[in-house]
Amino acid sequence: MVISVFDLFKVGIGPSSSHTVGPMWAANRFLLALDARRLIERVERVEVQLYGSLALTGKGHATDRAILLGLAGEVPDEVDPDAAGELVRAIRETGALRLMGRREIAFSETLDLQFRQLETMTKHPNGMRFLAHDGDGAVLLEEVYFSVGGGFVLSDAETERPRGEGRNATPPYPFATAEELLALGERHKMTIAEIVLANERAWREPAEIRAGLDALWQAMEASIERGCRQGGELPGGLRVRRRAARLFQELCERPEAGLRDQLTVLDWVNLYALAVNEENAAGGRVVTAPTNGAAGVIPAVLAYYTRFVPGSGAEGVRTFLLTAAAIGQLYKENASISAAEVGCQGEVGVACSMAAGALCAVMGGSNQQVENAAEIGMEHNLGLTCDPIGGLVQIPCIERNTMGAVKAINAARLALRGDGEHHVSLDKVIDTMRETGRDMSAKYKETAQGGLAVNLVEC
Repeated sequence: MVISVFDLFKVGIGPSSSHTVGPMWAANRFLLALDARRLIERVERVEVQLYGSLALTGKGHATDRAILLGLAGEVPDEVDPDAAGELVRAIRETGALRLMGRREIAFSETLDLQFRQLETMTKHPNGMRFLAHDGDGAVLLEEVYFSVGGGFVLSDAETERPRGEGRNATPPYPFATAEELLALGERHKMTIAEIVLANERAWREPAEIRAGLDALWQAMEASIERGCRQGGELPGGLRVRRRAARLFQELCERPEAGLRDQLTVLDWVNLYALAVNEENAAGGRVVTAPTNGAAGVIPAVLAYYTRFVPGSGAEGVRTFLLTAAAIGQLYKENASISAAEVGCQGEVGVACSMAAGALCAVMGGSNQQVENAAEIGMEHNLGLTCDPIGGLVQIPCIERNTMGAVKAINAARLALRGDGEHHVSLDKVIDTMRETGRDMSAKYKETAQGGLAVNLVEC
């Protein structure tokens, strides 16, 4: 199966692609299913049941807000983050909710939004059940959805279908493994980015693809810029202070420091990642890259490329995103990008791998060197757990993105110093990541039941 660049990279709001963006899309899909059956006007009550990781850390990940916004008709890529809080507050204060902004029903979070923390669905840890009732309590429609990472949502029926079913066009260069991807490049004398671009043209016109890629980078830059201006504390009760604005001010006030300390460039990379992930933690607008919890890695490395690498430009940015998408697809199809499934190796680890390969490409690396960089990026994130304190995407998630960005840059540089030959292939490291995730205890998979989440006192 070939995944579109614009499915892998999606604009949404924080703090979590699996716990915020996915549930909001699921609620929207449920409304569309009701509307298609002309049932909206008969609905008197909607009941939502959350299971597994969604139930255990949903409050910290704003799943409750996402469900309310989704049922009210909002979608992640269009909702105004600044207005969303007021809409949620109004629903809670009045106990009334307008389905799709049309049909007003009573809604009690205590009764109608259930966090079933002791229950887990078998197909994926992030399960949701939506039920619509009429005035007599009869069920008009019941649907089950799974938020499988990166904002992707599957219905119960869709989990049973062969991957790729439903595409209206077949891409010319399908690939399922890195080995196949490298073979395509060798056979057709194409770069990885050129292969992905040719596949994307099966669904979109070239001008639309260019505009879409540019819009993704603009959204990433906007999240960096906004994060560099916002101060104060992040929501959620941990009283975590935002650091990006202060770091930005210090770097701008003392530009001569870069002349004395050549590693000041890393301070800028750290800044970019901090800015994006603080925006994410605050519920701001970010790009899933490939998830919200890892949203700062790729923008930070891409900002490093545009600001510090000679010869960078718009075409290089597009090449970066296309290359990153190819690598992300391999993880999405052969392992997972869901921390609830494989831990943070599936989020920050995958983002690091994607960024490493993409940076290597725009710095002149061959396809083999790109594959090597991506492998290095993941190899040194294997086993990375997801153990957010208080179920919030703050500690250790924000700093973890800075480390992922720096690792990605170093991985690209290591690969560029080699010839592409190496012992562990990207396919093997992806297999290892999947197996490691399968063996990992559930308490380290976004449940806040192990690691830092229980060994540090919330303050």
